[in-house]
Amino acid sequence: MSNTLAPKYTSLEEIPKASLQRAFYRCNLLVCLLQVSFTFKFGTTDTRYATRSGITLDITYRKEQLIQLAYLLKDNEARFNTAFKADLGRPELEVGALELHGTISECIEAWKNVEKWAKPDSVPFSLNFGVMSPKIYKQPKGVGLVIGPFNYPVLCSIGPLIGAIAAGCPCVVKMSELSPNVSGLFAELWPKYMDLSYTQIVMGAIPETTALLDLQWDHIVFTGSTVVGKIVAAAAAKFLTPTTLELGGQSPVFVDTDMDLRLVTRRILWAKTINSGQSCLAPNHIFVPLSQQEKLVEAFEKTYSDFYPEGAAKSQSFSRIVARSHFDRLKGIIDNTKGDLVCGGETDASQLFIAPTIVKNVKVDDALMKAEIFGPILPIIPVKDYQEAIDYTRAHEHPLAVYAYTNNAALKDKIITETTSGAVDINECVLHIAAPGLPFGGVGQSGSGAHTGKYSFDTFTHHRSSIHNPGWTEFLLGWRYPPYTAKKMKQTASSSPSIPVPRPGLDVAQITNSRWLSLKTVSVLAIVATVLATQRHSSFLGGILGLVYT
Repeated sequence: MSNTLAPKYTSLEEIPKASLQRAFYRCNLLVCLLQVSFTFKFGTTDTRYATRSGITLDITYRKEQLIQLAYLLKDNEARFNTAFKADLGRPELEVGALELHGTISECIEAWKNVEKWAKPDSVPFSLNFGVMSPKIYKQPKGVGLVIGPFNYPVLCSIGPLIGAIAAGCPCVVKMSELSPNVSGLFAELWPKYMDLSYTQIVMGAIPETTALLDLQWDHIVFTGSTVVGKIVAAAAAKFLTPTTLELGGQSPVFVDTDMDLRLVTRRILWAKTINSGQSCLAPNHIFVPLSQQEKLVEAFEKTYSDFYPEGAAKSQSFSRIVARSHFDRLKGIIDNTKGDLVCGGETDASQLFIAPTIVKNVKVDDALMKAEIFGPILPIIPVKDYQEAIDYTRAHEHPLAVYAYTNNAALKDKIITETTSGAVDINECVLHIAAPGLPFGGVGQSGSGAHTGKYSFDTFTHHRSSIHNPGWTEFLLGWRYPPYTAKKMKQTASSSPSIPVPRPGLDVAQITNSRWLSLKTVSVLAIVATVLATQRHSSFLGGILGLVYT
């Protein structure tokens, strides 16, 4: 969709210098001195070789970079609007609501909370280990790599980067070549706002991405297709590098027609048409009981007219497809569907325009259901009942989200319990990604790991277990040293925990007897404590114990 020339890609010769960054980082972290040194070339802009000692371990420095990133986005909203329009035909409202404002909020959230997030965590008190002061230290994993997508280049590229900065991890961000205007704007602005010895933007396509994946990283975040996700995971596996993969999938919608269908169709059609359907969380298809399909279709027709009274082609509220290959794929599945067209269907290759398209009477083996649609096409699949829809969903790969529109508590619980997905939204689509405190991520084929907010910080953080055992505990722990004597074996056996519930399968009489024995044990302990407290004679204690056990 781009209307301007693509910016110059990062030189392949420069990319391996990122390994210097990682080597300096890992070496000096051992002595709590961080030195990050690397250089990249962006067009006519050269970064300088920089060395920082312990800088990213400094919370104040992290906060400075976080707020600089927020200002980079805030100061340049108008330019980002222009860039998104050129790359995706994206309306300004969607740029702000779906990309910039949420990402700025994440910067601010991290800025406010990074000191708290980075503090060591104490663990619940344990009688056995309380004196050893067990703690969890938050240590930067190392140098991160973020490989971003074309469809949400701010939300899904800069969002994870916020977590890396907050965690103290130097990071390289590979921007998508399919959104060259947004990517080029970041490359231009980065040296003006950000410390280039800490974070870098890499421009390029497959060769540049391949060169990056040939290097060793300490964590990789990738957003994109399952096919490319497997390539990234395989490259990471060479170095045992952990990954966070956000991959999408066929997210279903279950519709209970007892709902207010005007409300339902507005929410679904909005979620399907933002960014022209090029959203990993977009609803992929709808399940509705066959007897209620026409009722839902009628509501969609009215909502469609409300959204696009003069047609989507003339609307300033609808994006375009990113590239000709994507357009051709989507037009192909529209042409090959056996379903019945309800709304839309118009296409214009010269504008990379595909109208929001609703198709009813779609079967599960239709061309529209072969893979994730990732475009503004919405199939409606009539089913005999919701169990059929649940069974179909369970028989296929786990989606990134499941959506259910119902006020029926039993149906809601059934859908939540009997399906698996990255997220599940009731009476809404997509919005969970913007809710503070919720992780964004998939499961199975739709991805692994999560980010946003503190989850991004945790993604780039090594949670380092620690104890500090004082010397005086030796009189308690001396049994662990060889030689292993009978006395030490007895001490070890005495520490074996009791199981607090009866064995499964015991009858009521056995359970009652077990509870009575436990009650007797408690009674004995209480009596012993009382006797010791009052320092009574040991013969009295023996008499009491004898009474209890007769």
